[in-house]
Amino acid sequence: MKEADFTKQIQRLVNFILKEAEDISIEMGVSSEQEYHSVKSQLIQSGIDKINQEYERKEKHLKIRQKIEYSKHLNSSRLQILQAQDDLISGMKQQVKKELVGIIQDNRLYKKLLKDLILQALFRLNEPAVILRCREDEWLMVESVIEEAKQEYSEREKIDEIVLDHKFFLPPAHGPDLCCSGGIVMASKNGQIVCDNTVDKRLDIVFAQKLPEIFGHSSV
Repeated sequence: MKEADFTKQIQRLVNFILKEAEDISIEMGVSSEQEYHSVKSQLIQSGIDKINQEYERKEKHLKIRQKIEYSKHLNSSRLQILQAQDDLISGMKQQVKKELVGIIQDNRLYKKLLKDLILQALFRLNEPAVILRCREDEWLMVESVIEEAKQEYSEREKIDEIVLDHKFFLPPAHGPDLCCSGGIVMASKNGQIVCDNTVDKRLDIVFAQKLPEIFGHSSV
């Protein structure tokens, strides 16, 4: 209800009350003046009560509307902030992936990274026998670093067997549905324990750990 409409409605109530009181006074011309004033007073009080109730109803309605509008505005602001953060993270991830492409294309650097990823997965699983999966185009490179990783691990823990899967591979770098930037996935021999140590997964973990630092230095 608009403020002008509400004011008109209140004025109509007041006029009605006064008119009703006037009509009663005519009808009660034969009644005592004291009784007349008593009835008139009751009518006026009743009208005042109605006006007060109307004000309370409007005030309550206005507060509810204000809360709803504030909540909508707050949720909209939060969504905008979250979207801006997602956009920032996606952009930074794409930039980091471009940087990693340079490392992946450098065989010496990438071999060292693969060996470290295998070694890290071995320590996480701590299993005597494991299965290793990689991208099909990186199979030979992964195979070339397994023995070195196994020897380093054997200096601290016991390892009997590392089987490099030659039937099931990780998605290619630019697959139609799924894609994998590189790295490995290691599983216990029974398949119940799995360690995803792909480049993409490591990137997700790093970003999750660094989020407070990232947004602490950004304008978002």
